[in-house]
Amino acid sequence: MPRSFAIVTGASSGIGFELARIAAENGHDLLIAADRDLDGAAARLRALGVDVEAIEADLATREGVDRLYAAAAGRPVDALFANAGHGLGHGFLDQDFEEIRHVVDTNITGTLYLLQQVARDMRARNAGRILITGSIAGYLPGSFQAVYNGTKAFIDSFGWALANELKETEVSVTILMPGPTETEFFARAGMEDTYVGTASKDDPAKVAQDGYDAMMAGSSEVVSGWKNKLQSTIANITPAPILAEMHRKQAEPGGGSR
Repeated sequence: MPRSFAIVTGASSGIGFELARIAAENGHDLLIAADRDLDGAAARLRALGVDVEAIEADLATREGVDRLYAAAAGRPVDALFANAGHGLGHGFLDQDFEEIRHVVDTNITGTLYLLQQVARDMRARNAGRILITGSIAGYLPGSFQAVYNGTKAFIDSFGWALANELKETEVSVTILMPGPTETEFFARAGMEDTYVGTASKDDPAKVAQDGYDAMMAGSSEVVSGWKNKLQSTIANITPAPILAEMHRKQAEPGGGSR
């Protein structure tokens, strides 16, 4: 019997790499993608005894997503880990709009385009699992991280809606909602001098395992980590202006030195 096949985006490091590792350890051949070099990640994954194809592509673009989808060459996708995404720190009015647009196009537009193509194939054969990496940031008005949090609010909401649309099929959709995690996220977002950038963070391997387990169980969502579960619960009953002020203390530039 052929091995199961999984696509993992944002797989060069962090949560995405850990998701790919767990999938490989559970017998999935892999198609991995990221907008940076994947040679090291691919070599480590091949050492686990599975076939790995790596595509370096900008998944904020339609062309990048098309390259990734074409690389699957019609092979049925048993699991899609839609994990690609990045943030952008500092105040909205001080950000470069091309950088803003890249966050939106990576986190939302490219993710939706890939999801639509792969999920259509899954629905046609009535089989498949999807894990979307959202965030508890989607619950919070993200002062000094407004665009990122806005994209995650969209992705969280979209994921729940897609799960409902597919509830009468054998295609499951799970939204993984981590909190701050020890990855390259904060360096890439220019947030290393913030309070959240300097504080202790969750282990990406643990976050990925929580997501994988929830996906395999067919759960519609999982918040990784008890502190994040508490924060998401509190966010549901706290007025938005208070949440925005709380987030400001976490993400304001220079906050890590106070």
